[in-house]
Amino acid sequence: MKTRTLLAALAAAALASAASAQSTHTGHGAHGTAGSAGTMPNMAPKDADTASTKDFKDAHMRMMKNMDQPFTGDPDIDFRVHMIPHHQGAVDMAKVALKHAKDPETKRMAEAVIKEQEREIGEMQAWLKQRGR
Repeated sequence: MKTRTLLAALAAAALASAASAQSTHTGHGAHGTAGSAGTMPNMAPKDADTASTKDFKDAHMRMMKNMDQPFTGDPDIDFRVHMIPHHQGAVDMAKVALKHAKDPETKRMAEAVIKEQEREIGEMQAWLKQRGR
């Protein structure tokens, strides 16, 4: 149950960030530049950030960039196309937790997130492949 709570929290945070990013979106030219950090000021790297914070920010920014995919109008495809990078972001953040966390429960949860999210990524990729995507 704790894993589901963690996943729900990660999803809520990502969706909130995506909504925020969409409201200030300036076009595709800004992705991967200093301008994209401006849409999420808390994600901009800071010298005072700990190593884990820097790693979490990197994973989060990569996820947000990769989720910025065009919509096709097909909700079945759009769901998977956007959830794959979202799930990969959860995997990447869980790997950061494994690298930096001290609490054994955090590490156990991170391992469970990695296992489940990678399984679901594989299922979504296979579904898309069957449909020529």
